[in-house]
Amino acid sequence: MSGYEDSRYWQRRVQELEEKIEQLRLSRRVLMNLIEKLERERYDSLTRLEKENRRLHSLNHRYARSLFQKNIQIRELESKLQDFFRKDCAT
Repeated sequence: MSGYEDSRYWQRRVQELEEKIEQLRLSRRVLMNLIEKLERERYDSLTRLEKENRRLHSLNHRYARSLFQKNIQIRELESKLQDFFRKDCAT
């Protein structure tokens, strides 16, 4: 190879490498944007699920209190029925 051909070869090689570097930079930007998007989506999903969990916990607590109150009412009614039948049988 002559000096001129060597020079042209290295110029092409430098150009190829510069293009590859630019492609890598672009790929890195795309990947970083995708990672950021995934992180935002994960955060949004987690936030939504935590909110839903709090809502369901609250509903569950309310339902448990309602069941407890209904149980108290049932016991009171059973007690009244027993008292009624005791008085009825006593007469």
